[in-house]
Amino acid sequence: MAQSKLNDLAGKLGKGGPPGLGIGLKLLAAVGVAAYGVNQSLYTVEGGHRAIIFSRLGGIQSDIYSEGLHFRIPWFQYPIIYDIRSRPRKISSPTGSKDLQMINISLRVLSRPDSINLPSLHKQLGIDYDEKVLPSICNEVLKSVIAKFNASQLITQRQQVSLLIRKELVERARDFNIILDDVSLTELSFGKEYTAAIEAKQVAQQEAQRAVFFVERAKQEKQQKIVQAEGEAEAAKMLGLAVKQNPAYLKLRKLRAAQSIARTIASSQNKVYLSADSLMLNIQDSNFDDMTEKVYKIGTGLPKNWLDASKMTPNVDTNVGDVARNTAGRIV
Repeated sequence: MAQSKLNDLAGKLGKGGPPGLGIGLKLLAAVGVAAYGVNQSLYTVEGGHRAIIFSRLGGIQSDIYSEGLHFRIPWFQYPIIYDIRSRPRKISSPTGSKDLQMINISLRVLSRPDSINLPSLHKQLGIDYDEKVLPSICNEVLKSVIAKFNASQLITQRQQVSLLIRKELVERARDFNIILDDVSLTELSFGKEYTAAIEAKQVAQQEAQRAVFFVERAKQEKQQKIVQAEGEAEAAKMLGLAVKQNPAYLKLRKLRAAQSIARTIASSQNKVYLSADSLMLNIQDSNFDDMTEKVYKIGTGLPKNWLDASKMTPNVDTNVGDVARNTAGRIV
């Protein structure tokens, strides 16, 4: 129709215009029609895409065209272009475990069409193949796999569960000419009742471990006290033996006590006036050993001059511990 209009216009202009004008317009019209035809006969396939041809005479053709510039017959043929790059999709599904616990599981898949079987895929499913296939097969596989495991096994054997889901999904998707590049579990959660039961169990286990710790600590403290008592008894025995062999040991202990008292008073900010008797420094005084003699006499019944080592009998077998206990009993 456009060509006829151009010819009419060229004829009208040729009758009243300069010679050769009609021929020029006809040539211009022919060039425009040729350019339009060439433009409609070529199409481009972008990177990461594949194209198949639909013919009005024979339907979907079996040829698959890769990236680049391609030729087609205008009006009789038109290209159908598929994106063959992997696309992510997240699918969530509530399902039940082997022990009848409700599990909320989310799955992320990377899918793409099989570029070799694009004509068959288009005849069966069309451009929106992933919307038609992936939700149904993912839910089916998830429910079938999760039903084989207990709720506790889903946590401890998560890797095995993920591998089993991936294996079955890849096999099911292959039946529809879909390739799954990756399948991964992104979320695995349990119902509120099961979560509360797990928390209660963990608390009970921690309380049991705490009780065991307290029992062990009590045993250690008991053992420590036994060892400490044995050490004190051995120290008292050795002290009694030292006093029996050399009574001047008590004088040495008094001197050490006097040093400790003097050091404490010297470091104090208060002024204290004490006699040599109070500081136990009156070593040359005859009253220095009075209290010691009284205590030992009460505990052992020895004579008053027991400090004289030459007059002590070697058969005395009384230690300081016995002396202290006897003395304390009599004083009370």
